Amino acid sequence: MEPAEKERYSRQIRFAPIGEAGQERIRRASVCVVGCGALGSFQAEALARGGIGRLRLIDRDTVETSNLQRQWLYSESDAAEEAPKAVAAARRLRHVNRGVEIEPVVADFTPSNAEELVGGCDLILDGTDNFETRYLINDVSVKLGAPWIYGAAIRSYGIVMPVIPGRGPCFACVYPEPAKTAQPTCDVDGVLASATASVAASQVAMALRILVGWEDFECRVHTLDVWTGDAKQMGAGERDPECTVCVQRQFRYLEGQRQVPVSLCGRNAVQLHESARPLDLRDLASRLRPLGDVRVNEFALRIAIPKYHVTMFPDGRAIVKGTTDIGVAKSVYARLIGA
Repeated sequence: MEPAEKERYSRQIRFAPIGEAGQERIRRASVCVVGCGALGSFQAEALARGGIGRLRLIDRDTVETSNLQRQWLYSESDAAEEAPKAVAAARRLRHVNRGVEIEPVVADFTPSNAEELVGGCDLILDGTDNFETRYLINDVSVKLGAPWIYGAAIRSYGIVMPVIPGRGPCFACVYPEPAKTAQPTCDVDGVLASATASVAASQVAMALRILVGWEDFECRVHTLDVWTGDAKQMGAGERDPECTVCVQRQFRYLEGQRQVPVSLCGRNAVQLHESARPLDLRDLASRLRPLGDVRVNEFALRIAIPKYHVTMFPDGRAIVKGTTDIGVAKSVYARLIGA
């Protein structure tokens, strides 16, 4: 490292478990952050400040005013322009640390692109908000042998668990199937920014520990409640000898046998992948302007029509706000794009 780098990261280097050798490993590492919301935005900034070599930021969504209470990288101007979160996050982080290579990806994390998006990364951080996508991350992690760190927060409560393939249970060992009942959401139950920050900080600490060489790894489930002050750790146990993922290596989510739901929980919105061809947003905007208020940039087209707000992306993906009915959302999309 150059003298300026040693000075910049001096307080981290002086932390004995990292040291100069550990900082060099961090500087050479690549981390993929899946989801740039409350967890992912904190993770990304903490890693950028800590001197990570490369960050790949993956998010499908745009910044909204309601995000600003807990999503650390974004500003009121980002919300006003409805900037893609991955792009806004990268823009901010380049001012935080120009020595970090930052790669924003405005895309949904799906079976068709998951391996490509994670490829070349040393570790995956979970910044998502649903179990189905986490099962997909787990499939990719086990298949590629890349560690990942699960995290979630709701109300004042949070949970964190690291997964290192081959060195302990995977996510499917601990949670073999998604919950059968409706789960609480931030939109309905709320969440404290301190809870999301605490979870994300724990995820980053675990990530650094793995990247510098975690020899005494033990998969433990960490829970906390920032309101009551409670915190617990419990062992996740051994690998399930009948686990369909890490033992039998059946990647149902990665192979598309189990799809991520298109109805966006708690958002009164449905996400669709109806078009097999890319969209020319500028051309589409000119055709749709007679139907409603249209805004367009290189990342997305937004149109407000009676009862619905529709956001379309260059890859053909769309988010229809104003309904949770998949059939209705498909009908709205067809009216705008064609069957």
